[in-house]
Amino acid sequence: MTSALEYWPSPPPWGWVADDLDRLPSEGPNGEPDFFKHVELIDGALLFMSPQKRFHERMIRGLTNRLNAISPPDLVAVQQMDVKLGHRTRPCPDVVIIDAQAADDDDRTYYLPAEVRLAVEVVSPESEERDRKVKPLRYAEAGIPHFWRVEQGEGTPVVYVYELDPATGVYALTGIHHGAFQVRVPFEISIDLGDLPR
Repeated sequence: MTSALEYWPSPPPWGWVADDLDRLPSEGPNGEPDFFKHVELIDGALLFMSPQKRFHERMIRGLTNRLNAISPPDLVAVQQMDVKLGHRTRPCPDVVIIDAQAADDDDRTYYLPAEVRLAVEVVSPESEERDRKVKPLRYAEAGIPHFWRVEQGEGTPVVYVYELDPATGVYALTGIHHGAFQVRVPFEISIDLGDLPR
């Protein structure tokens, strides 16, 4: 009798690299469809994302729709697309604002940091450490100018807004927002978190 582990993709001798994500099988070790669909590569390690909660889905969909409704013509918000930060790091932010020219290419499986203006992570219990500490560090190192972290507060979403400090190369917290908020970068944004679709 064969083990299900025999059917898992084996890492190459040199370890996983960002381009390997495009070569993963579509099915899991027991024939599960889309098993490898929600996989990230962080510092050479494959990470499987847990099933998302309704809060997570609602924030992703609502923010993507709202950002697209108010973005200038040269920018587009997309959800759950990879960003290739380096040879061994390819996270999948929940929402990114990218250059419209990059968004026009329907064959893309990832974007480059230079094409990303804002990365948004919606925190879930299993991703808390990565979304609070690891990913912001990697996004900043790659030069992505803006980062938002969305968390579930006491009955309302909370958005932590960060901007890259060009002198230090790290993110500086520019605001913590409950409910409605406005920011001026990467463009004029006004969002009422309470009005996002339910």
